[in-house]
Amino acid sequence: MNDKWNSKLGFLMAAIGSAVGLGNLWRFPYVAASNGGGAFLLPYFFAIITAGIPILIMEYAIGKTYRGGAPAALARINQKFEWLGWVQVMVSFMILIYYFAIVVWTLCYVFFSIKQTWGADPTSFFVSFLGTTDSAHHFGGIKTNLILPFLIVWGLAAVIMYAGISKGIERACRIGLPILLILTFVLVIRGITLPGATEGLQYMFKPRWSSLHDPHVWVAAYGQIFYSLSIAFGIMVSYASYLPKKTDVVNSAFITACANHGFEIFAGIGVFSIIGFMASQQGVPIEQVAGQGVGLAFMTFPTAISTLPAMNGLVGVCFFGALFVAGITSLISISQVIITGIEGKFKISSHKRAVTLVFVPSFLLSILFITGAGLNILDILDAHINNVGLTVCGFVEVLMISWLSNPEKIRTLANEYSNFSVGKWWTYSLKIITVIMLGVMTFLNTYQYITKGYGSYSRLDQAIFGWGALLIVAVFAVIFTRAKGFPGYNSIDSIPVVDDDEEVA
Repeated sequence: MNDKWNSKLGFLMAAIGSAVGLGNLWRFPYVAASNGGGAFLLPYFFAIITAGIPILIMEYAIGKTYRGGAPAALARINQKFEWLGWVQVMVSFMILIYYFAIVVWTLCYVFFSIKQTWGADPTSFFVSFLGTTDSAHHFGGIKTNLILPFLIVWGLAAVIMYAGISKGIERACRIGLPILLILTFVLVIRGITLPGATEGLQYMFKPRWSSLHDPHVWVAAYGQIFYSLSIAFGIMVSYASYLPKKTDVVNSAFITACANHGFEIFAGIGVFSIIGFMASQQGVPIEQVAGQGVGLAFMTFPTAISTLPAMNGLVGVCFFGALFVAGITSLISISQVIITGIEGKFKISSHKRAVTLVFVPSFLLSILFITGAGLNILDILDAHINNVGLTVCGFVEVLMISWLSNPEKIRTLANEYSNFSVGKWWTYSLKIITVIMLGVMTFLNTYQYITKGYGSYSRLDQAIFGWGALLIVAVFAVIFTRAKGFPGYNSIDSIPVVDDDEEVA
């Protein structure tokens, strides 16, 4: 824990960089549009106030106070909580190994955009580009066209992570976030000047108030908060563990949340303006062409880029460039969760050694995603890890802190050096509203996947790469929890000494 952020701004940029990921550009616009449009913003902002910001405050306060990654920090609150920290570490590890593949794709598409290499049928091109096979267990060999970009992304991530917190992650986010904002700004300006942009924005923002009666819309709002803010799987606890004691965590949480969600809405304006133009050119309803996730990014949007009357290459480079930068800043934050976890448990003095211990197995496993089965495996793994694993982590974490420990102590710790204090609404939000909503999300997602499965994938593929991955998370969480750490690792007495006069400006 010798490394630390150079400034509060550096920490905030890293936290915002983690929160602003691929989901901001390809998931939020579709989720909002398909869950009531402008009316969705009401449950969405309600979810931010009652779950997003309270959990951010909670995780910042825990990380800063107990000076460790998720396993160590939770263990220092209560030794029986350590296992959850390792579940979060393993969830992050699973996300890490497939997140690399998506960043690799975005890098390739930055160059494809220049001449619209995807041609007249971007969907077929994408499938062909990845060499996608017919199932997740039919690997089809490593795709040689992905090897070079794969090595470039891994090399870039390694350079950043080996440099440490202040010289690596902080510096990367200080450079990356302004670039991300500029690229998105160009995208938005180009989008709103297109004919048909108004229809796209109406689809995204026009309120359909009747949707507020649908419980699934409220669940979707809370789900988006977890996708978007990087909460409940150890990132913010790990990042906050490198903060000096006198940092204002309440203010930091509000800034992080507002910046992240503001960017989501801003990016959505650009994306749906261009989607609206494409729909008007094809003479079809927007809902017929709008999609989410991989479909929006690598199939729908390239089609829209190709239909633009001018500046096609520029728009494509801006969109995929923004995805690439957002992917990298999120990727390094996910990596740090695992690194901080093992550094704390086993007292690894060399940061570079810890990075190597994480990156070698991650590199080897991520090769799976540049095979012909990569897209199918990624889709199954992402769905189960995010919709089951992550929601379980969030539900149990909030339950433990708000009901099984002393939430008022955490609130006091959060308020200690803050310019403005959070009141008891914070405690009640976590204990009642957030616990109920996360409990409902966890039940609905798990029940649906057990009874109906996911997509059109075979039960075998889902058992191996979905439920099997969750089983691996649980098994390794138990192994790491029971492993012998350095003496007193999970005790408050082992918290690193911090100079009380240190302050992040």
